[in-house]
Amino acid sequence: MNTEYLNNLRHSTAHLLAAAILKLYPEVKNTIGPAIEDKFYYDFDFGNIKINDEDLAQIEAEMHKIIKTWEGFERHNVSKEEALSEFSNNEYKVELINEISAKGEEISIYQSGEFRDLCRGGHVENPAEEIKFFKLLSIAGAYWRGDEKNKMLVRIYGTAFPTLEELEAYLDLLEEAKKRDHRKIGKELELFYFDEEIGKGLPIWLPKGNIIKEELENWAKQTESAWGYDRVTTPVITKENLFYTSGHLPLYKESMYAPIEIEGENYYLKPMNCPFHHKVFSSKLRSYKELPVRVAEYGLCHRYEDSGSLFGLMRVRGMEMNDAHIYCSYEDAVSEFIQVIKLHEFYYQALGIKDYHMELALRDPKNMDKYHGSEEDWQLAEKMTKEAMEKSGVPYTVVNEGAAFYGPKMDFQIKSATGRMFTASTNQLDLYMPKKFELKYTDKDGSEKTPVVIHRAPLGTHERFIGFLIEQFAGAFPVWMSPTQVMVIPVSDKFEDYSSEVVKSLKMSGVRASIDNRNETLGARVRDAQNNKVPYMAIIGQKEVESGTITLRKRNSKDLVAMPKAEFEALVLNKIKDKSLEL
Repeated sequence: MNTEYLNNLRHSTAHLLAAAILKLYPEVKNTIGPAIEDKFYYDFDFGNIKINDEDLAQIEAEMHKIIKTWEGFERHNVSKEEALSEFSNNEYKVELINEISAKGEEISIYQSGEFRDLCRGGHVENPAEEIKFFKLLSIAGAYWRGDEKNKMLVRIYGTAFPTLEELEAYLDLLEEAKKRDHRKIGKELELFYFDEEIGKGLPIWLPKGNIIKEELENWAKQTESAWGYDRVTTPVITKENLFYTSGHLPLYKESMYAPIEIEGENYYLKPMNCPFHHKVFSSKLRSYKELPVRVAEYGLCHRYEDSGSLFGLMRVRGMEMNDAHIYCSYEDAVSEFIQVIKLHEFYYQALGIKDYHMELALRDPKNMDKYHGSEEDWQLAEKMTKEAMEKSGVPYTVVNEGAAFYGPKMDFQIKSATGRMFTASTNQLDLYMPKKFELKYTDKDGSEKTPVVIHRAPLGTHERFIGFLIEQFAGAFPVWMSPTQVMVIPVSDKFEDYSSEVVKSLKMSGVRASIDNRNETLGARVRDAQNNKVPYMAIIGQKEVESGTITLRKRNSKDLVAMPKAEFEALVLNKIKDKSLEL
């Protein structure tokens, strides 16, 4: 289905939602209602009126009633004065009208039936025929213009599709997404925790979650060492001048935490690792023989995100990044970038992620002033990035916005088990920063050359990527990542000694094993192990003690299989060693 049509359909349905709200609640003030991804929303100021999810059915019913009277979307271009007069009782619309006028843009109002709204356009042609299959999904709070200094509004989310079958399939996906929600599973499995006294968006990794985090990090360290990366550690704060050199101040200042004054100088918490890695490169004289220099770090970074955008692990304020920067010659830049793409594929394939593509974000032609660097460097960076992406064989799309202020960027988009596309990492071929930091190496002819820098983070931030993996695996992680890999369950306390021997042997071999000898029924303990997504349960009774075996039950099966202890141990160790996705 055409993306533009779907956006128009959903934006049109947002108009219909606003019309229904104003019909049912005439004193409410409507603000904005865009289409987003696979949904739409509309923000309202309900004043003292209370509304909750139980009211959505009534609003939907009103929408179905109103749509029958809508023959189209009629555009009216109006003057600033006419618009201000029409929306004089709505300070949100007044603010938008003044902004539109200040930019010298046309002010337009769209009318359907009796409903009129300030709007730039983007609608279906025959609303009564095309807007039939929609659903209001939820109610949330949202600050006006996303600024927590502004008033909290009521945001109503919904979706719309051209057919009933598409709508029902989407609603089924939403139900599956609720079951897989990383916040829900993270709480049930005791993986991570947020505490208001510590601060919003600052996750605490609990012991079980920390195991997953460390397993992922150790795997990345081992892998990247084999791929030619050297690891460094850089400070979490620095003098502000570093970010003036990089250009992040003042351009990125809104996303940085306020400075701390130390001995009369301002220090900032680090929001990214790249300026520090540039200093690693410049810490000594470099020769062409050393290139490429690949500097890697799990750097702890902090970025200010407004409260309304925080979302579990998916968007946080404190994060550890699977970051690295490659310093290479211009001649090797394309081949190095291809290797970066291949490393992404290696990780994704090992984790069973099959549906992915790349997205190349270029400059927004309508807002060229925000980009730094020469036109020559921009064009060359775009050319080399496209060449690497094309040679990689991975599908990609191009969007004419979203580039960093210093160069184009390539994002890997991966599709989750819930059908949602997910930005896994951002990668860049950068010709701007090396010049800003005056990075040099001595070439074979003795001349000084400026390297190319490649920014890459295949696993993104730990927080976001683990949030994705929680949902991808629905909490049932592969054996190598599982916090508890084996739960040994004695049928009764008579078999605890043998069970303890099994646990000890597994632990000595490096397996994360525990014993469940609680005073509960066998069935209850098996269910608890399954609910906790433990891959293997080793059940011990009289027969097992006498034969020196265990009875294996896997979390995804009711089958019971008897096997010698040594054979079971070898099975688990092989699954861990191979990083197998199968039990």
